[in-house]
Amino acid sequence: MRYLPQTENDVRDMLARIGIENVSDLFEHIPEALRLEKPLALPEALSESELTVVLNRMQKRNPQPDDYVQFLGAGAYRHFTPALINHLLLRGEFMTSYTPYQPEVSQGTLQAIFEFQSMISRLTGMEIANASMYDGASALAEAVLMAGRVTGRKEFLVSRAAHSEYRQVVETYTRGAELNIKEIPIAKNGATDLDFVADNLNENVGAVVLQSPNFFGVVEQYPDLGERLEKNGTLLIVAVAEPLSLGILKPPGEHGADIVVGEGQGFGIPVSFGGPYVGFFATREKFFRQVPGRLVGETVDQNNQKAYTLTLSTREQHIRRERATSNICTNQGLCALAATIYMATLGKQGLRDVAAMNAQKAHYLKNELEKLPGYNVRFEAEIFNEFVLDCPEPAETILEKLYPEKILAGVALGRWYPEMQNSLLLCATETNTREEMDRLVHTLAAL
Repeated sequence: MRYLPQTENDVRDMLARIGIENVSDLFEHIPEALRLEKPLALPEALSESELTVVLNRMQKRNPQPDDYVQFLGAGAYRHFTPALINHLLLRGEFMTSYTPYQPEVSQGTLQAIFEFQSMISRLTGMEIANASMYDGASALAEAVLMAGRVTGRKEFLVSRAAHSEYRQVVETYTRGAELNIKEIPIAKNGATDLDFVADNLNENVGAVVLQSPNFFGVVEQYPDLGERLEKNGTLLIVAVAEPLSLGILKPPGEHGADIVVGEGQGFGIPVSFGGPYVGFFATREKFFRQVPGRLVGETVDQNNQKAYTLTLSTREQHIRRERATSNICTNQGLCALAATIYMATLGKQGLRDVAAMNAQKAHYLKNELEKLPGYNVRFEAEIFNEFVLDCPEPAETILEKLYPEKILAGVALGRWYPEMQNSLLLCATETNTREEMDRLVHTLAAL
């Protein structure tokens, strides 16, 4: 089957229209030495059924994820996904157009997004939330840009305990805006050094950025920080990479956060090699007009019946570019819907129960690993479902030794933190059984 539908006559007509005789003339600016002089050595084309057989054969050569015991986290979390999610998510009613610009025919999609916004607002303790962002990293970057618009300031203090890749995205987004990002060091207990924040707070600081639980799994303790920042006219931005933690931790809004962003992948969305995911963005109502992306509002129609519509279109496709809050002109509709169904399925108590199970299993694994000679838990602090383990040799070496045993024992931290070459970041969720955790402990003891 041809992938290019143009006939030879079509090609001749197009070439004549642009004034050349053959397709090769299109590439005359490419030096002869760089051009391919003979066809690629590719096998003959296969039929669809033949190609399916070949691809299935190739797929079986790859290691299957279920064959391995996994203790991976670092911003992408393996959680159990109830069958109900896909059953509802893949229904034809949700296969709508790309974007719900016409509310008259998009009420179902708009209502689902509105429910997502409402649930995120309750979880984060904030007053409003948008329809979702691309992922947690871009949500954090947009939060920093928004804080710059709100405060008019150019300096931002960002915790080094926040996810390294989130921080990289923030630096990329803010480079053109000429914002100055200053790194907050890590305290001895693995939390953000709030004394550094106090020492560096001045009238130029637009926002302080924390992540909780942070990249090391440590739950940040910042009960009075928001109040202190408010007196300085500085906003507090809190990122949440593991959304399930909100099932048992106090909402950031109750700690004084002004903007809460994060990654919703943990709510029923598979790891999927890193995406697509869904970011969330919540803030205080007084910043309503500075929120990036799209928002769905509840109103009434001409018959005074409840209705939903997109509201406050502050994207550059609707208004003058210089007045736009961002160029985010869409939302992760399908993933946001999956997260909404997950939260609705589990409910308030269900989220609390699953979150508690994560914390309990992580603490069991941490306590058992700490008993091994030569191994130590690096940070003595409250954790959720991740923690850092110091090893007697480089973490990469430990991972290589465990791989043949079909154990993926966390993430080596040296790639982001050079001083932690011997440190592993391990995660335990509700999907990890006690037998799996004991197997990791016993295998490490036998190395």
